[in-house]
Amino acid sequence: MARVLVAEDDPDIQQLVMYKLDRSGFEAMAVSDGVAALAAVRQFRPHAVLIDVRMPGINGIELCRELRRSPDTAKLPIVMISAQGRPQDRELAYAAGCDDYVIKPFSPRELVERVQKLLVEVRA
Repeated sequence: MARVLVAEDDPDIQQLVMYKLDRSGFEAMAVSDGVAALAAVRQFRPHAVLIDVRMPGINGIELCRELRRSPDTAKLPIVMISAQGRPQDRELAYAAGCDDYVIKPFSPRELVERVQKLLVEVRA
């Protein structure tokens, strides 16, 4: 069973994503800020991470950069989630190292499909 870490500070979005991941057969863990996400990555050892761009502590962009700097997490599939949909926002996220960028509001089903696709690509 694939493990997915959800770093999202909005409780409603966090609950929705966790529910959809669970119903799709993933083992999921949620945290509400970037500092907790760094600790959870080391402890939970996820196969993929969903990161909100705007979070307390370490924001999503910095978290993504930090994960890419570490040899243990450099190849970890990362999906950034943001209400910011401007091209420069996407460019900043991709430059930080994310693999996919999803704009809020989003389809929970589509989000899970994107995670599944990334996991297949990593294993291929």
